Amino acid sequence: MRTALSVTSECAPLVKTGGLADVAGALPGAMAPLGWDIRTLLPGYPRVMEQAKRSKAVADIPDLFGGDAAVLKARVAGLDLYILDAPHLYDRPGTPYLDDQGYDYWDNPERFAALCWVAAEIAENGIEGWKPELLHCHDWQAGLAPYYLMKRDRPVPSLITIHNIAFQGLAPADRMGALRLDGVDFNADGIEYWGQVSALKAGLVYSDRITTVSPTYARELMTHEFGMGMEGLLQARAGDLSGILNGIDLDVWNPATDPEIATFKTARGKSRAKSRLQKEMGLAKSDGPLAVVISRLSHQKGLDLLLEALPAFLDRGGQLALLGSGDKGLERAFAEAAGHPNVAVRIGYDEALSHRMMAGGDAILVPSRFEPCGLTQLYGLRYGTIPVVAMTGGLVDTVINASPMALRSGVATGLQFGPITAHAMAGALMRLTELYAEPETWAQLQANAMRQEVGWNASAAEYAALYQEVAEPS
Repeated sequence: MRTALSVTSECAPLVKTGGLADVAGALPGAMAPLGWDIRTLLPGYPRVMEQAKRSKAVADIPDLFGGDAAVLKARVAGLDLYILDAPHLYDRPGTPYLDDQGYDYWDNPERFAALCWVAAEIAENGIEGWKPELLHCHDWQAGLAPYYLMKRDRPVPSLITIHNIAFQGLAPADRMGALRLDGVDFNADGIEYWGQVSALKAGLVYSDRITTVSPTYARELMTHEFGMGMEGLLQARAGDLSGILNGIDLDVWNPATDPEIATFKTARGKSRAKSRLQKEMGLAKSDGPLAVVISRLSHQKGLDLLLEALPAFLDRGGQLALLGSGDKGLERAFAEAAGHPNVAVRIGYDEALSHRMMAGGDAILVPSRFEPCGLTQLYGLRYGTIPVVAMTGGLVDTVINASPMALRSGVATGLQFGPITAHAMAGALMRLTELYAEPETWAQLQANAMRQEVGWNASAAEYAALYQEVAEPS
């Protein structure tokens, strides 16, 4: 077996705030049949430590960014983990990044620099006789690992995956010493970003290869609109940048075996799931389509556009069921929208309910202003819940628009809209109601959606080829 160390701040099912965790949790299992032994280095947050009770210490690390630490080895949920047990950095309430008041931890730069430092140590010296042939770093939290490798004469190569370039890991320049960074590298060609340190930029500069989570997002990142100030660097490294689509766990998201719903393999089963969902959410039965939203409520996700487009959809018999939380203004706006008898809103997150919504919904709405890959639309395809998506990032790469030609050719799987405006979204929702009113066309659309390959097989093969290139450059 070839060997690789995945360096990540979250990993499903142990700890998750977004799609990064799903990728970090799924990729080792998908790559194992292709000959890669991937082990995961993860911070020892309380919820991780709780699930790794049978761990054993395999390395001691004195004076790690403010305190002593250890590396624990554990196997949890089929994953081979190295857990960085550093209570002074990770034994805290809140999320991996925010305190219990919702604010960034003041020392997040040091917390994740520590993760990167230990990754570089393992890459250089191995651990308990195991040594990776490459590091796979995920997002800014792992961005300093390629930098630390560079300072150790690159004992192994590295690649970094951008899951969302909006998060860049910034720190004041006066933290350089605390982060064990060399002042000579604080310049435009190194780790400096508008007078600050950027952990993400460090990863983009010093890694051997750069990936992101869809081909379209890779192209978008080299533009001013989407590059978030990193577009020039990514243009310069265009030959090292590639986009590989995410997949989903086909066992967790399987309409035939999902424990949260009654098994359905036919339109009749889908209809029963819809009726149960309407009853649960307090919606009356309707002749129109039931659209669902399962999302973080934020400007990025474009849900303010949905609020503007919603009245026209409701006027034509549509219904909306939303599950999500985030921006308080959007939470209040959707709570007010729920005053309409055909709108149901649950503020918060409920994994089991998300499965029931995916099963019972007719359509899943994803109006994101930018979306590196997106997983929600993939769940929709799997469950025959037709995606209605904005034309951006991975949404473009995974949903085939129901144009007249695509419908005649029998390949359409959903609806795309652009430009990304409320007016364009309203047009897509009108089109949704028209298609739903044509039973044969709608059934064909559902069948097409459920036939799509949304698992990890194709993507894992692309990652395996990339790993091979990185580990054995010509």
